[in-house]
Amino acid sequence: MIDMGKPGSILAVFRPFSQGYEGKASLLDRAWQFHKRRYGRSFFFLCFVFLAPGLATGGPARAEEPVRERLVLRTASGDHIFDVELAATPAARALGLMHRKTLHPRHGMLFDFDRPRTGVAMWMKDTRIPLDMLFLGPEGRVLMVVGPTTPGSLDPIGTRAPVRAVLELPGGTAARIGARVGDRVAHRIFE
Repeated sequence: MIDMGKPGSILAVFRPFSQGYEGKASLLDRAWQFHKRRYGRSFFFLCFVFLAPGLATGGPARAEEPVRERLVLRTASGDHIFDVELAATPAARALGLMHRKTLHPRHGMLFDFDRPRTGVAMWMKDTRIPLDMLFLGPEGRVLMVVGPTTPGSLDPIGTRAPVRAVLELPGGTAARIGARVGDRVAHRIFE
């Protein structure tokens, strides 16, 4: 444990000169003296480890790319493969696709409610792009197709049927691939 009052401690080295340090040494000189001590090396090493990635990227560490999982939407026109982000926690479901400026034509988000729920409703608050929403039953069967939605709309979109998940895709995708009620989604949450 570091005693913060010892001459070699962090606070003792960086304490203002008016609190007992005589002499004309600069703060940089005091930092160098601290660095040469055992605890000082560790302190500066940890600073380097945590600050270097931010400096190398020109700012704070960036969020990693979201993890995407493969999903297959089986329609009368064939199988359509999408890479979806899984929103399985309340926080992830609340954020959804808000603030995104674009969405790749083969990407989407799968909102997993963990078990079938009635009265599931979605909205487009702070969502900048039109989306198609496919409400999915317990076995992955499409119960309702809505879209393209209006960006920023606060109108609730939902169904009273038991919903296990909601699949959001770029606006117009459902019409383009011919997605309809009764189609099936293959994904690990439905296995």
